[in-house]
Amino acid sequence: MNRRQFLAVSGATAAATVLSANRLFSADLADMKKRVGLIGSGWYGKCDLWRLVQVAPVEIVSLCDVDKKMLADAADMAAQRQLSKKRPRTYTDYREMLKEKDLDIVLIGTPDHWHALQAIEAMQAGADVYVQKPTSVDVVESQAMLAAARKYGRVVQVGTQRRSTPHLIEARDRVLKEGRLGKIGRVEICCYWHMRARGNPPDTPPPENLDYELWTGPAPMRPFCRLTHPRGWRAFMEYGNGIVGDMCIHMLDMVRWMLDLGWPRKIYSTGGILVDKASKANITDTQHAVFDYGDFQVVWNHRTWGDMPDKDYPWAATFYGERGTLKASVFKYEFFPQGKDKPELRGEPLYEYEKYPEDRTEKDLEQHCASAIRWHMQDFLKAIANRGKPVADIEQGAISTIACILANLSLDLGRALVYDPATGKVVGDEEANRRLARPYRAPWVHPHPQKV
Repeated sequence: MNRRQFLAVSGATAAATVLSANRLFSADLADMKKRVGLIGSGWYGKCDLWRLVQVAPVEIVSLCDVDKKMLADAADMAAQRQLSKKRPRTYTDYREMLKEKDLDIVLIGTPDHWHALQAIEAMQAGADVYVQKPTSVDVVESQAMLAAARKYGRVVQVGTQRRSTPHLIEARDRVLKEGRLGKIGRVEICCYWHMRARGNPPDTPPPENLDYELWTGPAPMRPFCRLTHPRGWRAFMEYGNGIVGDMCIHMLDMVRWMLDLGWPRKIYSTGGILVDKASKANITDTQHAVFDYGDFQVVWNHRTWGDMPDKDYPWAATFYGERGTLKASVFKYEFFPQGKDKPELRGEPLYEYEKYPEDRTEKDLEQHCASAIRWHMQDFLKAIANRGKPVADIEQGAISTIACILANLSLDLGRALVYDPATGKVVGDEEANRRLARPYRAPWVHPHPQKV
């Protein structure tokens, strides 16, 4: 196994332990034959599917996408990559695919505004589900997804794969669990990449290969422009929750996992479109959010303009303790004892090119994330085998998602919000509660936890 400085300082034993556990996963799952379908065959949908194929002899039975070209390309690739070399059936409407009721696993890699409906209907069709983050675009959608998973006894893994990232598992175990930080008083999470769409391209007819009516589905109908599809939809709040819903959820979920945190007591956010007012994008270019846990806070910042405070950690979490500091990202982690300017412990991503040489050439693959997705898939398959909860169970995904949605709602309303998970409501704020479920475009019907 090719390791790129998995640990720079005194971590060989810990690394060996983690790798041994991963090999045990692989051995346990080697004979697991599952029939798989993918809804959303674009960038991350394919990325997730190919990692699943790498770790288990699954059969890709069905692919679905509203973009016919993207769908045909994915089907050709699937025929090359899966063991049987069979070309999967293809569908443009996910409901037709799920009507077959012949899938053990459904992967969902569609834009965020589709996650809830597709995941719930896949569960109702008898499948276990791997759904990309965030779980939803509004609070009630996530509540309904959790209710469906429990009602139908389905295993649902959310694509918050920081929980399965080898060097971050090591950071949690060697730094946090061993108490090297002492009392933690604050965690700062951030994204300073200039990733917000810029420019104001004209509205145009959608391309002939795209069923734009079905692509839009339950979301508000916007005129099409070149930012909309593919991948640019994250620039619009109609389809997601901005950079908080796209990037903050990963870091918040990572912190919650590493520190074993549940729901924040209070959430407050400020920001807006403060600099790039000319862009067609309607998501914030600057945002600050506080997830208050009482004795300490998790504080988010993103800014899509200007310089970043720490170029080594543009998208990251920094844990401040009385005895030291832990910096953690998808690229590395470093532990600095109090008063030291050099790390005592350090780790980097696990690269497995010898076992999976195709990682080197796969188009658009974030190579530093490949092992994390594989481990996340292995955890998912293990949970399916024992009918247990995976590491990123839908309940955990819903907590992180809802917290981010409430941060955006706090920004809009201009006040802090206290969410009661027992009632599924914001305490003492009827205006906020009216906005926990956004209107669906007809004829689509919004899911409800009591009606799944």
